[in-house]
Formats: sequence, C-alpha cells, structure tokens
Amino acid sequence: MRRMMLNGSLVLTAVVTVALCSFSWAQATKAEEDRRLGMESHIGKLTGHAAAAQGTYRRYCVGCHGVLGDGEGENAQWLDPKPRNFTLGIFKCRSTTTGTLPLDSDLFDTIGRGLDSSNMPSWNPLSSQERADLAAYVKHFSARWVTEKPGTPIEIPKKPEVTAERLKAGQEVFQRVECWKCHGPTGMGNGPSAATLTDDQNRPILPYNFHDGNRFKCGTTDEDLYRIFMTGLDGTPMPSWSDNIKPDEAWDLVFYLRTLQPMKSKAKEIARQIGLKPGAPSAAPASAPQQ
Repeated sequence: MRRMMLNGSLVLTAVVTVALCSFSWAQATKAEEDRRLGMESHIGKLTGHAAAAQGTYRRYCVGCHGVLGDGEGENAQWLDPKPRNFTLGIFKCRSTTTGTLPLDSDLFDTIGRGLDSSNMPSWNPLSSQERADLAAYVKHFSARWVTEKPGTPIEIPKKPEVTAERLKAGQEVFQRVECWKCHGPTGMGNGPSAATLTDDQNRPILPYNFHDGNRFKCGTTDEDLYRIFMTGLDGTPMPSWSDNIKPDEAWDLVFYLRTLQPMKSKAKEIARQIGLKPGAPSAAPASAPQQ
C-alpha cells in the first residue's frame, strides 16, 4: 500500500512539474511577444501597429491561432488543415523567395483573401487599417522579424499568349518535374505520394486538387499560380521550382494546369481542339485512390 501511495505521489509530482514548466514557458513566451508589440507593418501609405490589433485579434483570430499565435487555439483540434503557427515565421503565401519572410503586403493580402480549402476566411470586411494592424500583430509573434528582413520578391515576366505548343510543353514540364506524383496524373490530388505527405510539423497534408475550382490557396490569377510554384509553399511539401524550370517553362506549366480545372478557359478550349488529354508518363505507376 505504501509503495502504491509513493508511486502515486511520484506521478502527481511529475504531472505538477510538467504543468508548472508549461505554465512558465507560456508566461515567458507571452512576455517575449509583449515586448514586440511595437512591431509595425507598411503597406503602401498605410502603417499598421501591432498594439492596435490586440482587440481585433482576440475577436476574430484567437479561437484558431491561439493567444500565443502558435496555432493552438481552442478550435484548432477540430480543424484540418491546422491553423498557421505564427511563432515559426513560416508562411505559404509569399511573393518572396523560399525560406525567407514574406512582405508586409503578402500578410495583408492573405488576411483579405483568406485561404481556399481551409477554415481561414476572407477578412475583407475589415478596414484596410485593421488589416494592416493585424499584419503587424502577426509579425509580433515571431522573433524572426527582429533579426531578419523580408526576402526579395520574385520577378514575374509578362504573360505570353497561350498556344497549343505551350500546352504541350507544359504537359512535358508537369511530367518531367513529376508534379503528378503528388497532384495525380489528372490533377485530382491523388498521386502515388499523396497519402504520405506531411507538413513541417509532421501533420498529414493533402496536395491541391485542381478539379475543385479556380481558386488556389494563394490567389486566383495566372500570375498567382506562377508565383506559387516559383516561390513554393513554405511549411508544406510543395517546393520552389525556380531552380528547376525556366520562366518560359513556368508559363507553359501555368497554361497546362489551367486545362485540369473545371471552369472554361482559353487553355482548356485549345486542349480540346488538339485532343490534349492529361495523364502520367507511360512509366508512371498507377495512382493511389483519392484521399
């Protein structure tokens, strides 16, 4: 009996110790973040102030992203994909090179646009000033903005005219860099690697399904699509292809990917006229069932 009581005391002591350590860590983290409440954002002529966004963040954002900005809000356990962990300073939607911080305007635009296929809605009803303040508040969660500057935005060359030759070339790029392994031979997000993918926090993540619509997580235009695979989506298995494909090839891929989507487009009409059909290379293994 005494041994059982002793073991119980040890377990209780361990639990209390862990709880106290977690509480102390949270306090220390909160104190560090509070010291960064002077953070600003600059979008055009707007200057955002982190301190001014505290109320807005508590009202609209804390339920998912958490008090500490770590993506552990009370709603997070029910969400898939999970809310962004701002403390890491890693963001999918950027105009800057992979591995670098986004521009303030990237954060501002993401807040306004929302993230398609996720629980992050568009916050366009907020005023521009409120969005600028929130962008500064998002920055204050990560010490990266104290020691690092945002990366250099990639250059997007003028979009060429879509042609049959470009669509065929785009299909070749799709096969050569093995986009189909994740996104599937027909772009349905059901490639042979799809079920094995995880994000930077080792959580399962699914590739984009081009058949779902005309919106991407980081925009809707051809230029947005070009930017996505030339910057990569940091924090996900989607890499930057800027070192693997040339700008002309990137445009070819944009046009080919448009043929995989359900809405009408010039690219899709040309593909129909020339009989271009999606598919994996002849040596490709059969795709896995869609998750």
